[in-house]
Parts: sequence; C-alpha cells; structure tokens
Amino acid sequence: MSDHEDLRAGFHLAQFNVGTLRFPLEDPRTADFVAALDPVNALADGAPGFVWRLVEEGQADATGLRPAGDDVIINYSVWESQEALWDFVYRTAHLETMRRRREWFQRHVEAHLVLWWIPAGYVPTVDEALERLALLRAQGPSPRAFTFSSSYTAAEAAEAERAEAERSQAEAERAEAEPAA
Repeated sequence: MSDHEDLRAGFHLAQFNVGTLRFPLEDPRTADFVAALDPVNALADGAPGFVWRLVEEGQADATGLRPAGDDVIINYSVWESQEALWDFVYRTAHLETMRRRREWFQRHVEAHLVLWWIPAGYVPTVDEALERLALLRAQGPSPRAFTFSSSYTAAEAAEAERAEAERSQAEAERAEAEPAA
C-alpha cells in the first residue's frame, strides 16, 4: 500500500448538496420525486463504499430538515471514496432522478454541491456542511471544499487542514503577545 493509499484509507468523503424546490413536496408536480426517495435512499444505503447519510430523527430521510431555507432540501452523506460516490451518482438508477431534477428543483446560480475529506469514523454536522458550501461559494474549489470537477485528494486536504491549523495557532499567539491598548 502506498503512502497515498494509506492516507486515503484514514479518510472518507463527505458530500452535501442543496436543492431549491420548485413546488412543495406535497404538490402533485413533485410526486415522482417523492416516490423515488425511498428506493434511491435504499440504493445508496446498499451501495459499495456507502458509509452514512443524514436522516431526520424518526424519518426515513432528511427532506424535513431545512437548515438552508424553507424551500431548500438537503442531501448529506459520507462515502469511502470519491469513486464510490461517483459510481452511485452516475452509474445507478440514481442517474434517472438526476436527469429529471429540473422538473422539481430550481437551477442554482451558486454551487449547490460540496465535497470534502473527513477522518474515517467521524460524523460531520450540518453546520460544517453549510460552512463548507459557503467556503466553496466564496473562494472557489480548494482542498477544504471542492466538487467532482475540481477535486482534491485526501492528502491535499490533510495538508490544507494542517496549514490552516498552524495559521490559526500563529494568529492566536500573536494576539496574546500584543500588549493591551
């Protein structure tokens, strides 16, 4: 096993995406999307490389959670690798749902999907996901927040996180050393 593979084995890929509904979930025009939720989620749950997905307590999915706005639903999951996520998204029945997304969701001007590496076994929070999406929207792709078309490795992400921690520590030490005015 190479150093790169060894490092990647210690990380999983988090993915978070938002969709602004064109119509409420109860609207008949959204019925096909709602009907696809359980089968697509079951497909994800059984997909090779799947680790975790966010579900609302007592529910089968997270469509009732609205941390990004009243008409915005979220999808949040963790995968063993970018390849595993890609295969699920683009090489399973999930693709048909993606092809029909304009029927149910508004077109986003800003980024609506963000990916980032997390330590294996860590369960990320919704606040973290919203922060990563905001980072991608504000600064563009980086090892800390990226997309399929602008991806980074787990090694690049680990280095970026280490550099950010060092920068934050140095700033804190400088602030402590400055005399009070």
